[in-house]
Amino acid sequence: MPLVRMDKVLADMGLASRKELREMIKSGRVSVDGQVEKRPERKLDPTATRITLNGEELRYQAHHYYMMDKPSGLVTATEDREQKTVMDLLPPELRRMGLFPVGRLDKDTSGLLLLTDDGEFAHRVISPKSCVEKLYYAKVEGSPNEEDAAAFAAGLTLADGTRCLPAGLEILGEDCCLVTVTEGKYHQVKRMLAARGKPVKELRRLSIGGLKIDERLGPGGFRELTEKDLCKLLCELDMGN
Repeated sequence: MPLVRMDKVLADMGLASRKELREMIKSGRVSVDGQVEKRPERKLDPTATRITLNGEELRYQAHHYYMMDKPSGLVTATEDREQKTVMDLLPPELRRMGLFPVGRLDKDTSGLLLLTDDGEFAHRVISPKSCVEKLYYAKVEGSPNEEDAAAFAAGLTLADGTRCLPAGLEILGEDCCLVTVTEGKYHQVKRMLAARGKPVKELRRLSIGGLKIDERLGPGGFRELTEKDLCKLLCELDMGN
């Protein structure tokens, strides 16, 4: 791994702001391989160096991965001048890590949202070439039927000429269904259902690839992905490519 400034290494862990960390280092609160280090500009390999803060050993991660149960009413963005975003749900230490949403969920759509600071990972998940399935629960006006399911399976052409790849539609009840897509076109699920005369009243993403939302989180809840969680995504991506 390339050598990185010590203050940046600590900042990437979300411990404090870079300015605050520089002061901590200068005050002698940080040790490198057992020796007090007071130079914030000191460059090191965090994967091969033992770093302690106030005597407590720190665990360095090159990247971070979280899932969130996005509630309806929030914008999926890192910042917005007028509206509250999903990032506002995170504590300061996570916001300092440089996390960003992987793809988008509409403001009025809830469910599984991934957050990371790993650009390559995010690209692989959302790229149409990866063909990662996204599963949604939809409550609609009207009653989904087998003709709708057949139209989804054949691939819909929307009113503006947009061509959608074949998708899945499973009827759950009189006014609800599951929709599976491998693309991420603008308002795609809503537009597809509207094209079949079934406007969406409620939409919730349940899974991305083999990774299902942790329903224990509750609206606005979040947690770090485990190695098992990541494997459910990455192993599928590796097989798909």
